[in-house]
Amino acid sequence: MNVLQTERLLLRQQTLADTESLYRIFSDPITMSFWPSLFTLETTNKWIARNIHHYSQLGFGRWAVILKETQELIGDCGILYLEIDGVLEHDLGYIIHHPYWQHGYATEAAQACKKYGLETWKIPRLVANMPIDHVASIRVAQKIGMNWEKTFNNPKNRNIATHIYAVYP
Repeated sequence: MNVLQTERLLLRQQTLADTESLYRIFSDPITMSFWPSLFTLETTNKWIARNIHHYSQLGFGRWAVILKETQELIGDCGILYLEIDGVLEHDLGYIIHHPYWQHGYATEAAQACKKYGLETWKIPRLVANMPIDHVASIRVAQKIGMNWEKTFNNPKNRNIATHIYAVYP
């Protein structure tokens, strides 16, 4: 089920049929270099199951990012409701497979999800979190109008220094 469409991308709900494609992305050491660890098949399935649960309970989650031109699944992007630095937040996240970096796909997907969250779901505050040295992720957040709010040591990611960027409607 397509949820969002941009000029070059389709964003749709993830399904268990996406396991192989997402595992290829989430187990790639370059793509996941800023994450605490690479995903296994089991953690990939849990990721998909959590998103399916979010779709049914909240109406949103992380969606599969599909390149329109080739119909290839190149990443995921969307909003999760989760705890960040001790606070429940609507967190905008984006993972694009490294062969597709530097083409603006993360920015395009994140902008569509930001607009969807703020306008359709009337989310009062949207955040994105990323390690302080993840320059590309910081640029995406800035390009879509998010502003730095604070830095904290993230116990969910090796206790490394992590930025929170936020945007309000």
